[in-house]
Amino acid sequence: MNGAHWHLVFNHLPIVFPIVGVTVLITGIISKSEAVKRTGLMIFVLGAFAAMAAMATGEGAEEVAEKISGVTENDIKNHEEIAESFALLAYVLGGVSALGLWASFKGKSFASMVSNGALVLAFIVLYFGRQTGTTGGEIRHSEIRKGYLPPAGDK
Repeated sequence: MNGAHWHLVFNHLPIVFPIVGVTVLITGIISKSEAVKRTGLMIFVLGAFAAMAAMATGEGAEEVAEKISGVTENDIKNHEEIAESFALLAYVLGGVSALGLWASFKGKSFASMVSNGALVLAFIVLYFGRQTGTTGGEIRHSEIRKGYLPPAGDK
């Protein structure tokens, strides 16, 4: 497997984990279940680790992608810049979630505030995750680029 293949193995996880985590955390908040909230927070922590793996494999993917016809340096650079912001936010979300887990297990009075803060941060992470996924997809999928026009005769 080359660098691009490894990146493809990992790059969807940091986007999927926050989606699942938001769903679980909201369920825990609505049902007032500490166990379910903890599960949502743990999913955010796992998402931070997945972001580390995606970032660690990004350079290898870039080396492969630069040699592919039709792939532009600008597409790679756009993806790399937004991915760095996304990863940083995912790491912060993972850290806040770890704090929330600790506070929940220790019965701290501020545990719910941390969970709610993690939820708000998770929505920001989701926005950047969407941007990262889109710019990554645009590297090899011209059909999702802005201004794409299908070849004549295609519908």
